[in-house]
Amino acid sequence: MRLEDKTALVTGAGSGIGRACALAYAREGAKVMVSDINAANGEATTELIRDAGGTASFYKTDVTRADEVEDLIKRTVETYKSLDCACNNAGIAGKLGMSAADYPEENFDQVIAVNLKGVWLCMKYQIRQMLLQQGGSIVNMASAAGLKAIPNAAYTASKHGVIGLTRTSAQTYSREGIRINAVCPGYVPTPAVQPALEVPGMKDRLSEMHPIGRLGDEDEIAEAVVWLSSDAASFVCGHALSVDGGLVIQ
Repeated sequence: MRLEDKTALVTGAGSGIGRACALAYAREGAKVMVSDINAANGEATTELIRDAGGTASFYKTDVTRADEVEDLIKRTVETYKSLDCACNNAGIAGKLGMSAADYPEENFDQVIAVNLKGVWLCMKYQIRQMLLQQGGSIVNMASAAGLKAIPNAAYTASKHGVIGLTRTSAQTYSREGIRINAVCPGYVPTPAVQPALEVPGMKDRLSEMHPIGRLGDEDEIAEAVVWLSSDAASFVCGHALSVDGGLVIQ
């Protein structure tokens, strides 16, 4: 129960890694505010936590809208009296295999708005609350694509941006008791990755890219998020933690 009596917030918690993080926070004793743009998925995650004996609420949020993000933080504090941990996980994959010259502008803007601006907006209002509390922990969901290039111009750019935002914010707020880190997963069979895995032979190709010889699991990423959120990582700040089966050392 590493997070007993803490309040945790997870964006993009309706499926995939976000759902795994919300469930992991709850298993460690945290009260969880589940957030997603998809209300049905978000409510389903909330029910999973409650069915397991945990405490959770759902609040629908579009992380690209400042007013909705501000309301999310307000609702979290109104409901649970604090905001101790946050995992900014909401993101989209964009157009796989598309280079910079070919990327449609509308799609590029959408990926940057969700993956990078969305993280910034969440941090903006989370940090304001954590300053009032004089402490907290934020974990931003980056990617191995934030540390090396993959053939997806917008996604790679957005995740590099998340790491930069994490580092500069950690530099600013660590002395205020707010630890800010990022997690960089390798390929995990989430709903966003699933279409690529349906291409014949793709799963084997992606597995071989990882020295460990397989794809990751959502719960393995969630464990890293929980650790960074806990006091066990009290001296870790501004770090981009690879949880990628060795992908970035290739």
